[in-house]
Amino acid sequence: MTNANGRFGVHGGQYIPETLMNAVIELEKAYNHYKNDPEFNRELTELLDAYAGRPSRLYYAEKMTKTLGGAKIYLKREDLNHTGSHKINNVLGQALLAKKMGKTRLIAETGAGQHGVATATAAALMDMECVVFMGEEDTKRQALNVYRMKLLGAEVIPVTSGTATLKDAVSEAMREWTSRIDDTHYCLGSVMGPHPFPTIVRDFQAVISREIKAQILEKEHRLPDAVIACVGGGSNAIGSFYHFIEDEGVRLIGCEAAGRGIDTFETAATINTGKLGIFHGMKSYFCQDKYGQIAPVYSISAGLDYPGIGPEHANLHDMGRAEYVPVTDAEAVCAFEFLSKMEGIIPAIESAHAVAHAMKIAPTMNKDQIIVITISGRGDKDCAAIARYRGEDIYE
Repeated sequence: MTNANGRFGVHGGQYIPETLMNAVIELEKAYNHYKNDPEFNRELTELLDAYAGRPSRLYYAEKMTKTLGGAKIYLKREDLNHTGSHKINNVLGQALLAKKMGKTRLIAETGAGQHGVATATAAALMDMECVVFMGEEDTKRQALNVYRMKLLGAEVIPVTSGTATLKDAVSEAMREWTSRIDDTHYCLGSVMGPHPFPTIVRDFQAVISREIKAQILEKEHRLPDAVIACVGGGSNAIGSFYHFIEDEGVRLIGCEAAGRGIDTFETAATINTGKLGIFHGMKSYFCQDKYGQIAPVYSISAGLDYPGIGPEHANLHDMGRAEYVPVTDAEAVCAFEFLSKMEGIIPAIESAHAVAHAMKIAPTMNKDQIIVITISGRGDKDCAAIARYRGEDIYE
């Protein structure tokens, strides 16, 4: 839980320029007012149910379970949401909040493009202007999502600074927000950045674990033994974990992108390789070079390609409440192919990191134990990249 000054243990805080303080204070006040407002919550629930398609299914992966020969495996199907990922949960909440605050323009950062598509979708629905910042490298990897954003009426700005990936898109979006606070809300896509963003995004994503808990109790009359989710900044994972944090018998496992391995420089596994630092308005763990500068990171997954992790995850790690494991590109690609062939479900390459770890631990568990894997998004967007990884050049 956050304490009064937006901290999770030593992590979190508001390390931002003075020019942004008023915007952040205004946002916190508005959120604290509307989060308990019955009308706001009624509107949001209506949007999530009627527009985004919630509740998402909890599916028993019978063939996968039998093939791996251990724990029972359930999949939380966030890939079935409108726009194809969990991102819509948070975006509908933030866009509705921005609207109530009188804002007419949304800006966002995006890596894999899913958060950008979700933001552009909400902006179209609520008749707001939308600008999305995306690393130039990612615009090439995720050309289809760039087209989807433009189709929805958003302006997509390729960011060429730094490594031209997600971290640079965040920096650029923050810079833009500084210059235009009056009519603009920065719709941050993960549980990171300055307080109150990590709390706001977590609260909007916590619908995932609230549903998992109700659904698994209905199906199995007991809680799962483990909940597994991929972690970049960490929004789908904190959403999947949140309502289980007090249930000590439930293992919470976050799967980080190890890229080409945590013993190489080509990795994005923050908890496994990072150190405490301050970046993008928060104190947390970050991948850093020997001088303490933010290190370039790498993953086959554009959505996990971030050099830090949200402050609540950093604190769950410190407390020993959640475990964070590295998963390599190679393992994630195998899991991507395995789930596709086994269950007819093509997961996002991000989500495939969680599937990969489940494939590892399920066979070591008893047949009466239960694992829930959050499938945070669908994998259409990744098919061309995975084909290229396998040496096959296909046109998107």
